[in-house]
Amino acid sequence: MKNLIKQLTEAYGPPGYEHAVRDIIKDHVTPHADQVETDPLGNLHVVKRGSGGGLKVMLAAHMDEIGLIVTHIDDKGFARLTPLGGVRAETMVGNRAIFTNGALGVINIDNWLMHDGLDSSHRKLYLDFGVKDKKSVPVRVGDVAGFERPWVDLGETMVAKSMDDRIGCAILIETLQQLQQTPHEVHFVFTVQEEVGTRGAATAAYKVHPDVSIAVDVTDSGDIPKRKNFDVKMGDGPAIKVMDGGMLAHPGLKKWLADTAAKNKIPYQMEIMTFGTTDARAMQLAHEGSAAGAVSIPCRYVHTPSEMVSYSDAQNAVKLLVALLSGPINLEDGKR
Repeated sequence: MKNLIKQLTEAYGPPGYEHAVRDIIKDHVTPHADQVETDPLGNLHVVKRGSGGGLKVMLAAHMDEIGLIVTHIDDKGFARLTPLGGVRAETMVGNRAIFTNGALGVINIDNWLMHDGLDSSHRKLYLDFGVKDKKSVPVRVGDVAGFERPWVDLGETMVAKSMDDRIGCAILIETLQQLQQTPHEVHFVFTVQEEVGTRGAATAAYKVHPDVSIAVDVTDSGDIPKRKNFDVKMGDGPAIKVMDGGMLAHPGLKKWLADTAAKNKIPYQMEIMTFGTTDARAMQLAHEGSAAGAVSIPCRYVHTPSEMVSYSDAQNAVKLLVALLSGPINLEDGKR
């Protein structure tokens, strides 16, 4: 799976520009699917039909990554930027941004050497193409950039610019490939524009109309210096979401995920976030609603160009999803 993760994370794919990622995924899923199609917004729908008698299950992982858009170019050739998604301005200095035409620039921020007076707001970000004037700039206002960083294998852990959420995409692909039998109609949906408001998941869930919805995404990791009161740790297994800033997980689905993990001796954690959300929020609210939850991969340095995850967490997430989809899903057990 590491080669797949490398291929996915190194692909260009800011919100609205996910086509290169979608093409990679399509190549990997088509031999294993009963149906593959792209909807008008750009979501990739991959369907595996089961033996019958089960539920309609939607699994979602988003293809887009955080990015930047050019808002102004001054006479000296410096481009001002605004974020697409939750870009952290203070982590941008010295990083490289790349555009669809191959143009590459270095990101900086006003007064970056004056530490006491550093303003880390997005309004102060600019891009340096190494040119002397406006006419030499290789991009225009409105052009969109992603980050230029290679995938790095550290052994047990991996670092890349877009683990959020290409690691989720890899997990869904691997789950589809390993799933031999299922009673369910399973929709593996690779969504667009999650980073700018879970837009792809909203339209995709309206199309699918699922009984059960599970987002596969990253979550924060509480095992770094001075990160307190967050129990999720990288390497301790995938996290079963209890809640986040936009969703309360269905209690029956939450329990069924945990029971399935325990039965199959798969390590897992329980995740409670007080901010942020995932595609599960949009899926939960489509039509009359669905039983929604999420399986999360602990990730250090989320929304930076160097996101770190554990390979074993990804492998165990695949095991959990395959086990869950291979048998009946009982949503009634969560009543307490």
